[in-house]
Amino acid sequence: MTLGDSRTGKLAGNLAAFGRTLRRAGVQVDSARIGLCAQAALEVGLADRHDLSAAMESVLISREQDRAVFRELFEAFFRDPNMAHKLLSQMLPSAEGKAEPSKRRPRVREALSPPKIRAQQAKPKTEDQKVDFDAAMTASDIHRLRHADFNALSASEYRLVERLARDIALPLPQHASRRMRPGAKGSQLHWSGVLRSAVRLGGETLHLPKRERRQQPLPLLVLVDVSGSMERYARLLLAFLHAATRKHPRRAVFAFGTQLTELTGAFKLGDTDAMLDYANALIEDFAGGTQLGKSLASLREHHARTLVGRRTMVLIVTDGLDTGEPQELAQELAWLKLHTRRILWLNPLLRFDGYAPLAQGAQALNQVAHAMVSIHNLTKLEDLASSLAKLMKQ
Repeated sequence: MTLGDSRTGKLAGNLAAFGRTLRRAGVQVDSARIGLCAQAALEVGLADRHDLSAAMESVLISREQDRAVFRELFEAFFRDPNMAHKLLSQMLPSAEGKAEPSKRRPRVREALSPPKIRAQQAKPKTEDQKVDFDAAMTASDIHRLRHADFNALSASEYRLVERLARDIALPLPQHASRRMRPGAKGSQLHWSGVLRSAVRLGGETLHLPKRERRQQPLPLLVLVDVSGSMERYARLLLAFLHAATRKHPRRAVFAFGTQLTELTGAFKLGDTDAMLDYANALIEDFAGGTQLGKSLASLREHHARTLVGRRTMVLIVTDGLDTGEPQELAQELAWLKLHTRRILWLNPLLRFDGYAPLAQGAQALNQVAHAMVSIHNLTKLEDLASSLAKLMKQ
């Protein structure tokens, strides 16, 4: 089917509007990708809806967690021919169809929801409305949000910062395992490789392959405080850790407040939004009190196998404002330190100059933790990888 020049007519406008909708949903789309999308549409044609969707997805999507969002937006956007014209004017009504809006992913619902416009359709004046209207953001907006405290963000800014946090890399320290592999710097001969080399050379041994230990990431245990004082940090840190440790082979995640909740199953989901929804359904004590000692006792009694020897790296995300028994907390923290390699305390209260761990729970944590770092803004999250590297050198 011949479409003609994609730079003219309705096709180009519809594809550009669809690209803007993807950006509002947090998908990284630029003008170059939209141009490739137009070329892909010319190649496959419009006769088959599934072929068009697959072609557009191959050039517009580069992250696995964005594929489900793209497919839902594609179904909603191209179901109604008038939808594109409404989206071009930034009036995005809910698409009609079998899927209920409440069943869509949060990113899809937000991308398809109409922005708040004044009665006289005046331009948004406040900074909050400006950021909510355009998720693409300017360089100055991104710079400001990278240094803004998570606890001081507005609702729309919080959503944007949460998306930015998902793109922060967190390379974890590695250790030498017991398994071997061929390597140039190994200390042992790779005898099977020596024999194969000799066979190829007519029995002459001219090359001596060696074996070295495989490198693999340290086992990871993550404990996230979901109490009331950590409410603004818990969701964002869960989203960050889910995306940053997605490929980690041995990862155990727990949330703690007045009780311990295992989130390892939720973290196995590929989509971060789906993980957050599942975790929200699992956590029963969200925004309550903090009893880390009781939670660690539950970890010791029911989930001790998550600690692999003494090689496990532990990340404790909390402000240390514990309301449990200090003696129980000190006893359980001593047990945790004995069975792990390093304990890193991620403390958002370090945003305050001159902070000192004066609370009883903070004092107990400070005594057993090998290091304490701040995680109150995006810049500090970016520095977390270097903090882990320094911690392993101690």
